[in-house]
Amino acid sequence: MKISEIYEYLDKLSPFEIQEPWDNSGLLIGDFSQDISKIALSIDVDEALIDSLDENTLLITHHPIIFGGLKQLEFSKYPANLIHKMIRKNISNIAMHTNFDQTHLNDYVATEVLGYKILKKDGFVAYLEVDEDFDTFATKVSAAFGLSHARCVKCSDRVKKVALTTGSGCSLMRGIEADCFLTGDVKYHDAMEAKSINLSLIDIGHYESERFFAQILQKHLKNLGLEVIIASSENPFTYI
Repeated sequence: MKISEIYEYLDKLSPFEIQEPWDNSGLLIGDFSQDISKIALSIDVDEALIDSLDENTLLITHHPIIFGGLKQLEFSKYPANLIHKMIRKNISNIAMHTNFDQTHLNDYVATEVLGYKILKKDGFVAYLEVDEDFDTFATKVSAAFGLSHARCVKCSDRVKKVALTTGSGCSLMRGIEADCFLTGDVKYHDAMEAKSINLSLIDIGHYESERFFAQILQKHLKNLGLEVIIASSENPFTYI
């Protein structure tokens, strides 16, 4: 099957046109006319992943390996070192980032990972009705994402309405209409701001909250009749 046919299928599943203006989803490496028999799915690209893939594989990732404009490709530096290896093995790459967040990832995490119904959606934010003790809820959330502890900003003893944005969502914090916000990449000053506006926060991790990308997409791609494997990259962080 040609990459153009796979791309068309992906575009119907999660339209690339709804990605954010700063995003770079779409075909990043490869040729639309190339024939593909194997697809690999991963949240990111790393060297061990590339080494494990067969030649002529289409790698579909959540995060784009090319974000900004590249002025040079120096093969000893990131990301050119990975792009070089991919080209040498004829590995193509399609990224599905902010479009997939909106159409699939947040919904899946809310309903399948956390087990709550979605009250409403607003772009990248899914709202959930919880009404639970904060400490109990925070412990449950951290366990769902495989975190060893719950890193929180606690502004109340009870959680009623929760907002969820997988990945890195603190830039959306001021528009959140809930008493608790679940997202990743929470920084110190994000926590200070959240406390000042009485918004509880639970850091669900960037990798940890988006690692479900591959298993969600695999279910859909099985309809194409191609070999589809989950070959996820490793979390770059080590917790000791």
